[in-house]
Amino acid sequence: MKIGIFGGSFNPPHRMHKQIALYLVQAGYLDSVIFVPTGDRYTKNGLANSKHRYLMVKLMIEGYPELRVSDYELKNTLTYTYQTLDYFKKSYPNDEIYFICGSDNLKEFTTWKNYSYILDTYPILVILRKEDDVTKIKESLGKGNIILINQIHDDISSTDIRSSFQKKKEKKNVNLALDWKVENYIQSHHLYREEK
Repeated sequence: MKIGIFGGSFNPPHRMHKQIALYLVQAGYLDSVIFVPTGDRYTKNGLANSKHRYLMVKLMIEGYPELRVSDYELKNTLTYTYQTLDYFKKSYPNDEIYFICGSDNLKEFTTWKNYSYILDTYPILVILRKEDDVTKIKESLGKGNIILINQIHDDISSTDIRSSFQKKKEKKNVNLALDWKVENYIQSHHLYREEK
Protein backbone atom coordinates (compact mmCIF):
# COMPACT_ATOMS: atom_id res chain seq x y z
CA MET A 1 0.00 0.00 0.00
CA LYS A 2 1.13 3.56 -0.73
CA ILE A 3 0.50 5.92 2.18
CA GLY A 4 0.90 9.69 1.90
CA ILE A 5 1.85 11.75 4.95
CA PHE A 6 0.28 15.19 4.69
CA GLY A 7 1.74 17.46 7.38
CA GLY A 8 0.80 21.04 8.09
CA SER A 9 -0.63 23.43 10.63
CA PHE A 10 -4.17 23.04 9.17
CA ASN A 11 -5.05 26.34 10.78
CA PRO A 12 -7.84 25.80 9.80
CA PRO A 13 -8.08 22.80 7.46
CA HIS A 14 -9.96 23.76 4.30
CA ARG A 15 -11.53 22.17 1.24
CA MET A 16 -8.35 22.33 -0.82
CA HIS A 17 -6.49 20.20 1.73
CA LYS A 18 -9.16 17.53 1.33
CA GLN A 19 -9.32 17.88 -2.45
CA ILE A 20 -5.55 17.44 -2.78
CA ALA A 21 -5.64 14.28 -0.66
CA LEU A 22 -8.59 12.83 -2.58
CA TYR A 23 -6.99 13.67 -5.91
CA LEU A 24 -3.79 11.84 -4.99
CA VAL A 25 -5.82 8.74 -4.10
CA GLN A 26 -8.21 8.91 -7.05
CA ALA A 27 -5.38 9.51 -9.54
CA GLY A 28 -3.56 6.42 -8.25
CA TYR A 29 -0.56 8.10 -6.65
CA LEU A 30 -1.59 6.82 -3.21
CA ASP A 31 -3.94 4.36 -1.55
CA SER A 32 -4.51 6.48 1.54
CA VAL A 33 -3.51 9.80 3.08
CA ILE A 34 -2.77 10.52 6.74
CA PHE A 35 -3.10 14.16 7.83
CA VAL A 36 -0.57 15.08 10.53
CA PRO A 37 -1.29 18.44 12.21
CA THR A 38 1.72 20.14 13.78
CA GLY A 39 1.99 20.40 17.53
CA ASP A 40 1.68 23.58 19.58
CA ARG A 41 5.46 24.10 19.59
CA TYR A 42 5.25 25.02 15.91
CA THR A 43 5.91 28.77 15.75
CA LYS A 44 3.23 30.47 13.72
CA ASN A 45 1.13 33.54 14.44
CA GLY A 46 -2.52 32.93 15.26
CA LEU A 47 -2.08 29.18 15.66
CA ALA A 48 -5.18 27.57 17.17
CA ASN A 49 -4.62 24.95 19.86
CA SER A 50 -3.52 21.61 18.41
CA LYS A 51 -6.55 19.82 19.85
CA HIS A 52 -8.86 22.11 17.88
CA ARG A 53 -6.87 21.69 14.65
CA TYR A 54 -6.81 17.90 15.05
CA LEU A 55 -10.58 17.76 15.63
CA MET A 56 -11.28 20.08 12.67
CA VAL A 57 -9.31 17.78 10.34
CA LYS A 58 -11.20 14.82 11.76
CA LEU A 59 -14.52 16.52 11.02
CA MET A 60 -13.40 17.50 7.52
CA ILE A 61 -12.51 13.94 6.46
CA GLU A 62 -15.51 12.15 8.00
CA GLY A 63 -17.00 9.72 5.49
CA TYR A 64 -13.74 9.26 3.58
CA PRO A 65 -12.17 5.97 4.76
CA GLU A 66 -9.09 6.54 2.59
CA LEU A 67 -8.31 9.72 4.59
CA ARG A 68 -7.12 9.60 8.20
CA VAL A 69 -5.69 11.97 10.79
CA SER A 70 -2.89 11.30 13.30
CA ASP A 71 -2.11 13.02 16.59
CA TYR A 72 1.53 11.89 16.48
CA GLU A 73 3.05 15.39 16.39
CA LEU A 74 0.58 16.64 18.99
CA LYS A 75 1.90 14.16 21.55
CA ASN A 76 5.56 15.10 21.04
CA THR A 77 7.20 18.32 22.20
CA LEU A 78 9.12 18.98 18.99
CA THR A 79 9.09 16.76 15.94
CA TYR A 80 11.02 17.20 12.71
CA THR A 81 9.58 15.98 9.41
CA TYR A 82 12.14 13.20 9.03
CA GLN A 83 11.16 11.86 12.48
CA THR A 84 7.48 11.89 11.59
CA LEU A 85 8.14 10.03 8.34
CA ASP A 86 10.32 7.48 10.16
CA TYR A 87 7.56 6.95 12.72
CA PHE A 88 5.06 6.04 10.00
CA LYS A 89 7.60 3.92 8.17
CA LYS A 90 8.08 1.93 11.38
CA SER A 91 4.33 1.79 12.00
CA TYR A 92 3.62 0.49 8.48
CA PRO A 93 6.71 -1.61 7.65
CA ASN A 94 5.06 -3.39 4.70
CA ASP A 95 3.83 -0.19 3.05
CA GLU A 96 5.50 2.57 1.07
CA ILE A 97 5.53 5.98 2.78
CA TYR A 98 5.29 9.14 0.66
CA PHE A 99 5.66 12.73 1.82
CA ILE A 100 3.18 15.32 0.50
CA CYS A 101 4.23 18.97 0.37
CA GLY A 102 3.55 22.16 -1.54
CA SER A 103 6.06 23.59 -3.98
CA ASP A 104 6.49 26.58 -1.64
CA ASN A 105 7.93 24.13 0.94
CA LEU A 106 10.30 22.64 -1.61
CA LYS A 107 11.92 26.04 -2.15
CA GLU A 108 13.05 26.01 1.50
CA PHE A 109 13.77 22.29 1.65
CA THR A 110 17.54 22.61 2.14
CA THR A 111 16.90 24.42 5.44
CA TRP A 112 15.00 21.45 6.88
CA LYS A 113 16.57 19.14 9.44
CA ASN A 114 18.13 16.10 7.67
CA TYR A 115 16.66 17.12 4.32
CA SER A 116 19.18 14.92 2.43
CA TYR A 117 18.00 11.91 4.40
CA ILE A 118 14.37 12.66 3.47
CA LEU A 119 15.30 12.97 -0.22
CA ASP A 120 17.23 9.69 -0.09
CA THR A 121 14.56 7.77 1.81
CA TYR A 122 11.07 8.93 0.85
CA PRO A 123 9.29 9.72 -2.43
CA ILE A 124 7.97 13.29 -2.32
CA LEU A 125 4.70 14.32 -3.96
CA VAL A 126 4.96 18.04 -4.65
CA ILE A 127 1.74 19.98 -5.25
CA LEU A 128 2.58 22.72 -7.72
CA ARG A 129 1.65 26.32 -7.13
CA LYS A 130 1.22 28.50 -10.19
CA GLU A 131 4.03 30.94 -9.34
CA ASP A 132 6.72 28.35 -8.55
CA ASP A 133 9.27 27.09 -11.06
CA VAL A 134 9.73 23.74 -9.36
CA THR A 135 11.65 22.13 -12.20
CA LYS A 136 14.52 24.51 -11.43
CA ILE A 137 14.19 23.83 -7.69
CA LYS A 138 14.13 20.09 -8.33
CA GLU A 139 17.31 20.33 -10.42
CA SER A 140 19.03 22.33 -7.68
CA LEU A 141 18.37 19.57 -5.14
CA GLY A 142 20.03 17.15 -7.53
CA LYS A 143 18.56 13.96 -6.09
CA GLY A 144 15.53 12.34 -4.58
CA ASN A 145 12.36 10.84 -5.95
CA ILE A 146 10.41 14.07 -6.44
CA ILE A 147 7.08 13.67 -8.21
CA LEU A 148 5.53 16.91 -9.46
CA ILE A 149 1.73 16.99 -9.27
CA ASN A 150 0.37 19.53 -11.70
CA GLN A 151 -3.11 19.49 -10.26
CA ILE A 152 -5.18 22.51 -11.25
CA HIS A 153 -6.88 23.98 -8.22
CA ASP A 154 -7.97 27.27 -6.74
CA ASP A 155 -5.67 28.81 -4.19
CA ILE A 156 -7.34 28.93 -0.79
CA SER A 157 -5.50 30.73 1.97
CA SER A 158 -5.86 29.73 5.62
CA THR A 159 -4.59 33.23 6.46
CA ASP A 160 -7.49 34.82 4.55
CA ILE A 161 -9.97 32.50 6.26
CA ARG A 162 -8.68 33.46 9.71
CA SER A 163 -8.78 37.12 8.75
CA SER A 164 -12.44 36.80 7.74
CA PHE A 165 -13.33 35.46 11.17
CA GLN A 166 -11.19 38.03 13.00
CA LYS A 167 -12.60 41.02 11.17
CA LYS A 168 -16.12 39.60 10.78
CA LYS A 169 -15.99 40.14 7.04
CA GLU A 170 -18.58 38.85 4.58
CA LYS A 171 -18.23 35.09 4.90
CA LYS A 172 -19.38 33.94 1.46
CA ASN A 173 -15.75 33.13 0.53
CA VAL A 174 -15.33 31.28 3.82
CA ASN A 175 -18.38 29.17 3.01
CA LEU A 176 -16.73 28.11 -0.25
CA ALA A 177 -13.38 27.41 1.40
CA LEU A 178 -14.47 25.49 4.50
CA ASP A 179 -16.40 22.30 5.07
CA TRP A 180 -19.60 23.31 6.89
CA LYS A 181 -18.69 21.10 9.88
CA VAL A 182 -15.35 22.89 10.21
CA GLU A 183 -17.00 26.30 9.93
CA ASN A 184 -19.53 25.36 12.64
CA TYR A 185 -16.69 24.14 14.85
CA ILE A 186 -14.81 27.44 14.46
CA GLN A 187 -17.95 29.42 15.28
CA SER A 188 -18.97 27.31 18.28
CA HIS A 189 -15.45 27.38 19.80
CA HIS A 190 -14.91 31.07 19.01
CA LEU A 191 -11.66 30.44 17.15
CA TYR A 192 -9.71 33.08 15.19
CA ARG A 193 -11.38 36.02 16.87
CA GLU A 194 -9.60 39.33 16.71
CA GLU A 195 -7.20 39.72 19.62
CA LYS A 196 -7.86 42.62 21.93
